[in-house]
Amino acid sequence: MDTKSPFHFGSDTLTASITLSIATGKAKGMLTDSVISSINKASDYVNTIAEGTKAVYGINTGFGPLCTTQISPKETAKLQSNLLKSHAVGVGDPIDNQIAKIMMILKVHALCQGFSGVKLETIERIIWMIDNDVIPIVPSQGSVGASGDLAPLSHLFLPLIGEGHVHYKGIKQTTNEVLNTNHLKPIELGPKEGLGLINGTQFIAAHAVVIVDKMYKLLNAADICGTMMLEGLLGSSSPFQPELHRVRPFPGNVHVAARINHFLQDSKIAVSHPDCGRVQDPYSLRCMPQVHGASRTAWLHLKELTEIEINSVTDNPVIFSAEHTISGGNFHGQPLAMVLDYVCIAISEIGNISDRRSYLALEGNAPGVPKLLMKDLGTNSGFMIPQYTAAAIASENKGLCHPASADSIPTSLGQEDHVSMGSISGRKALQVLQNVEKILGIELLSACQAYDYHAPLESGKTIAAVHKYVRTLIPHIESDVVFYPLIDKAVEILQSGKLLEIEQNTNNDYKSEHTALFDQY
Repeated sequence: MDTKSPFHFGSDTLTASITLSIATGKAKGMLTDSVISSINKASDYVNTIAEGTKAVYGINTGFGPLCTTQISPKETAKLQSNLLKSHAVGVGDPIDNQIAKIMMILKVHALCQGFSGVKLETIERIIWMIDNDVIPIVPSQGSVGASGDLAPLSHLFLPLIGEGHVHYKGIKQTTNEVLNTNHLKPIELGPKEGLGLINGTQFIAAHAVVIVDKMYKLLNAADICGTMMLEGLLGSSSPFQPELHRVRPFPGNVHVAARINHFLQDSKIAVSHPDCGRVQDPYSLRCMPQVHGASRTAWLHLKELTEIEINSVTDNPVIFSAEHTISGGNFHGQPLAMVLDYVCIAISEIGNISDRRSYLALEGNAPGVPKLLMKDLGTNSGFMIPQYTAAAIASENKGLCHPASADSIPTSLGQEDHVSMGSISGRKALQVLQNVEKILGIELLSACQAYDYHAPLESGKTIAAVHKYVRTLIPHIESDVVFYPLIDKAVEILQSGKLLEIEQNTNNDYKSEHTALFDQY
């Protein structure tokens, strides 16, 4: 998408990258006349139902186990505002502001498809909050991911009725303070609006959007770090040759092998040890296509399911006309919960194999590379202890990989008797991803250190450029130092996306047969 072009809520197709562009202010979301017409039509349908005598869930009835309790038209507004208040029961640390903003973007896009009955004024207020960075404070815990993300979405939309707290201009403020500053009044919710706002999977989906983006960068960085470690330890380039992967053509494997093979082109290090006597390398070096590739496949699955979800209507009931409404289960988070659990394992495996490469670097088995990556040992411990940290984090991740979606606890007096726990799946996957960024940062430090010992020989363009960049920020080390600032700096490099930028600047002429599959989101 051209980020200078507007995105049309409710009619254009949303992707993870477009969502992030809107969230960061690089693109702007707008409403078209046809979408406004659809919104107004659905709102009219709901008003007609609310004034009728036929019971329709959530419009003229109570919620959950109170679905058989009919509500009079006069009580409708109170019912909807009470819904937001009573369901705002989240606890724990607030989610990141970016995720809260993405939740609003995803909700607007869903409401604008014209099947929810939320009125135009309400949607326009949410868009105003997005455009002006009025970000609700949303606790991270409290959703079971079934009637949608009820608790976090309630906190997200409390500001519409003048309740709750928001971040605005870098400060935590009450909603009323921000509304008064901007000469605005709270919204009075109409029939079904409260339910339309808090039914949905936007908490789960927002985590999925962020993970799609961060995991893409992580996977690219893992290939780069792994290739630099391969060069530092004088590993073989044979396992990355295309004919090997043509006979087992998983697209992720083929793509990773092609990338690493390309990184090794014109490498003076790779051709410096043709008769070294080594028959084959340990798995953590030669199986990078198989392991990194499997995680690529998981990323692709997440991307595909996320794009379906963020362009879907996930509240309840779904309004097709005044005569045709369906109370179903589009809010159930299982489709994303399961893939997020799968992706959690896939991300953790990137950390596991990275830690093993960092451990290999300490053994001193590669010609010219000293044990513990430092020549003067005894008084110095070298790079021994950073690997402890990588090992500790890799082990922590294994516990976090227990699938949240394998659990279910009945809620709502049994009305919601099977729940997805997808909110926990998303939170855990993001936590594991952030942990793996640290493990890869330690590998980047170790790989650069091993690489140094082969100077003046260099690798191919990308790996040489990455090494050169890292060395502008982190020095070669030949005596013990306080390591944690260097680890923090390496992690910062990974999180910045700089490695991907360097790759793009040094590989503009290169495309693998699966580039389009794995390089667009």
